[in-house]
Amino acid sequence: MPTYQAGDGWDALGDPTRRAIVACLAERPRAVGELADELPISRPAVSQHLKVLKDAGLVSDRAEGTRRVYRLNPAGIAALRDQLDTFWHRALSGYQDVAGQTNEETP
Repeated sequence: MPTYQAGDGWDALGDPTRRAIVACLAERPRAVGELADELPISRPAVSQHLKVLKDAGLVSDRAEGTRRVYRLNPAGIAALRDQLDTFWHRALSGYQDVAGQTNEETP
């Protein structure tokens, strides 16, 4: 079973500010200044949070003139969704096992 690794997407999303940044980027790509205008933190703080999200593979960026525009990384978000789907299927399977045992024990 894999253990915690630096740059883990779930760890990155553990911070409410980073979740807010991801929510903003889900609407459309934005520059650091645009994100700072939406959030109650400074531009340098936004940049630090974006670095964590980028290291986790959840966002990507590209240069547009003198600024960098950030967007969600579809591959990183898809990896999180795949993990959630795995958790969901395991939970449903466990529920079915328990429900089946209850029905078998009922006279």
